[in-house]
Amino acid sequence: MKLDIRYAEHPEDVKLYDTGKLRDHFLVEKVFVEDDINFAYTHVDRLVFGGAYPVNTKLQLVGGKDFGTDVFLERREIGIICISGLGSVSADGTEYKMKKGDGLYIGKGVKEVFFSSADKAKAAKFYLASAPAHTAYPTVFIPIEKANPRKLGETATVNVRTIYQYVHPAVCQSCQLLMGMTILEEGSVWNTMPCHTHERRMEAYFYFDMKPGAVVFHMHGQPGETRHIVMNNEQAVISPSWSIHAGVGTAAYTFIWAMAGENQTFDDMDTIPAVELK
Repeated sequence: MKLDIRYAEHPEDVKLYDTGKLRDHFLVEKVFVEDDINFAYTHVDRLVFGGAYPVNTKLQLVGGKDFGTDVFLERREIGIICISGLGSVSADGTEYKMKKGDGLYIGKGVKEVFFSSADKAKAAKFYLASAPAHTAYPTVFIPIEKANPRKLGETATVNVRTIYQYVHPAVCQSCQLLMGMTILEEGSVWNTMPCHTHERRMEAYFYFDMKPGAVVFHMHGQPGETRHIVMNNEQAVISPSWSIHAGVGTAAYTFIWAMAGENQTFDDMDTIPAVELK
């Protein structure tokens, strides 16, 4: 298991970052590594996120010195969404078969978690997000048909999209983790506009299902000091609570969002009119 540790930054310092430094601190360029679990650990609310990609072998989620526990979920919870292929996740001996779009929440205290693919020619890719947990909630299998859909946006503002809430109070209990997937309709490119901040929660975005040659401009920075990070398919980015949350692509795409912080109120956000951005 690989772990890339990222430290927290003050927004006044980030104003001075050039393109390379901004990417080094916030962008995760390679999420999936064949036959490995590849994690980024951000000290912003101690969110851990990344990918499990079992091709030739079964993969186990483990703890260790980086987490201060022998078992990864000793003091954590985790959300999982399969983004391609067919596979399964085993949690303390119970197997959950997963297809693209299926999700799973596993609570604190589960000792053994394994990832496997049904066919290595169509190996499953599992996107993972984990936050510290104070109590144990039951494991819940969340096929995309059971996720909570919210359709938002308008054609005129090119942001027609469906938000599928997986780890969310409307679907299952969790300590602080929120996780879901947003699918943009063909012809729409903004994942939200006007943009917003939520001081009480940080967020990590994972962009995928992008057309060949397409990119996403992920918006970053404070409203009066914006930046952008150009992202390719299957890359992730850290978005601190002080940063705007928005992105625009050169074509439609899908992204998974994961949040951790003070509350689980999805609509607790501060909207910023586009004309006020600088």
